Amino acid sequence: MVTALDNVSFGIEKGRVVAIAGPSGSGKSSLLNILGCMDSATSGRAIVDGVDITELSENELSDIRKNKIGFIFQDFLLIPTLSALENVLLPLIPDGIKKADRERAMNILEQVGLTERASHKPKELSQGEKQRVAIARALINNPSIIFADEPTGNLDTKIGNEIIQILRDLSEKTGVTVVIVSHDPMVWEKTDRLLKLQDGRITDS
Repeated sequence: MVTALDNVSFGIEKGRVVAIAGPSGSGKSSLLNILGCMDSATSGRAIVDGVDITELSENELSDIRKNKIGFIFQDFLLIPTLSALENVLLPLIPDGIKKADRERAMNILEQVGLTERASHKPKELSQGEKQRVAIARALINNPSIIFADEPTGNLDTKIGNEIIQILRDLSEKTGVTVVIVSHDPMVWEKTDRLLKLQDGRITDS
């Protein structure tokens, strides 16, 4: 049996921006998937926003993902046929989109500097703009925590810096906790704390 994570123990204060670093196969993705309620740990406890997620049913985990967590991915994962605004609203579709939701989405797009691009489809956006849409989508459900998996991986250094600064600014304004998995030392330098994973263990924090 392969052990992806071994005796990992740490806490993250609310409102902090934290990076998780480590080589391929170190357990970063496994850790992110467990904290993001997408995988279950075989032992131990994982507490997210005061809730022990290891004790929850699949339906309860789904509710946590929907109401408490926002996700940002390296490849953006935008729907090509939808506008920036429509992509931001995607997580709200199951509950029905109201006028207030559209107003909130436009407000978030303004926060990430994309008001004038709201009606544009992904093919009309730059890589940096696509990632800003992804950030806005992660914020639409007013999450307590955002998990970002290599959010600067497809961006040049300048744009990558801008994206991390946006996440920092949003954390300071809203109190959202941001956890970033990244190989990029530039990202590490801009976070409040760096956790290093090696062979499934935290070697430094």
